[in-house]
Amino acid sequence: MKKKKMYSTWFLLPAMIVFLIIFIIPTVTSFFFSMTVWDFKTYRFIGLDNFKMFLTERSLNIGIKNTLIYAFLTCGIKVLLAFFIAVFLTGSIRTKNIQRSIIFFPNLVSTMAIGITFTAMMHPSKGLINKALGLFGAANINWLGNPDLALYSIIGVDVWKGLSIATVIYVAGIQSIDKTYYEAAEIDGANARQKLFSITAPLARPAMNSVIILSFIGGLRSFDLIWAMTGGGPGFATDVMSSIVYKQYAAGFYGLSTAGNVIMFIMIALLAFPLQKFLLSREVDS
Repeated sequence: MKKKKMYSTWFLLPAMIVFLIIFIIPTVTSFFFSMTVWDFKTYRFIGLDNFKMFLTERSLNIGIKNTLIYAFLTCGIKVLLAFFIAVFLTGSIRTKNIQRSIIFFPNLVSTMAIGITFTAMMHPSKGLINKALGLFGAANINWLGNPDLALYSIIGVDVWKGLSIATVIYVAGIQSIDKTYYEAAEIDGANARQKLFSITAPLARPAMNSVIILSFIGGLRSFDLIWAMTGGGPGFATDVMSSIVYKQYAAGFYGLSTAGNVIMFIMIALLAFPLQKFLLSREVDS
């Protein structure tokens, strides 16, 4: 019995050491240096001043608001749109394999390339989108230069790119549903709408939960698409937590950027973990 216990402990030791070095030590170190003014040679302890500045300075705390808007909207739209697209692609259509390839295509292109491409397409006077809208008599729209519209323009591009993975997850979930459920429903006289909301949606819940969790956490951590399209501008209109942390670090405010990282870590933990627990509990109950 004793040998079995020692074997288990030594078996876990390498993984525990790796976890300690890669996660625990950097996390503890980040919490400490978030309460200092530091460079690569010295540091000075200042308590919670970095956190106070991050939460009171508008150019910094706007990132929290924008991050939450970005995460909730991108997640919600992807969850709904991808579900209905997946339902369509799992139906009895002849070209569904070709259409699945088209839907998946955006995931094959790098996020930076997509950001640069859509920045050109959204140009207020020369962009392809405004030229297309102009054919219907619409006035030019400053998609990325209008502070009230820029963040939502990026959200639209993020949704376009993220639909691919979400749809693939849904397709896999829907295809795994036993066909006998639909056969029984047809015998009972159920129509397409009833089968969709009484069979497909409930039984595809594990896939839906995966899409929600991945999309939400991805939205909270988003950086590359925003940086490629606006760099956080105009002004601070599209700044999210990750872009603000990057800007502060690039400017040499290492303690302030570390505090931003800690705030982002806490925010993701407080939102993502309870969400995951809630979704998994519903999945078990069903």
